[in-house]
Amino acid sequence: MSATLSTIEKPAGTKTHGVFLRTFNACWQRIARYCIRRAAITSLRELDDEALRDMGITRAQIEAAAYGFVTNRNRARR
Repeated sequence: MSATLSTIEKPAGTKTHGVFLRTFNACWQRIARYCIRRAAITSLRELDDEALRDMGITRAQIEAAAYGFVTNRNRARR
């Protein structure tokens, strides 16, 4: 009896292992993004108001800017 590629399946343990790795990787990436954003927020809070104004944000917009919710007004007008 010959088998074709469409009838051959991976063992059940391999599928579970792949799901675990994808879930672990997604969690790890989320934690890394969180840490990077918190470091950016800390760095921005250390700047004075003039430097923040040069970047086009206010002190109240620091967290929103770190999460990418603030757009540059000049760029939006073009």
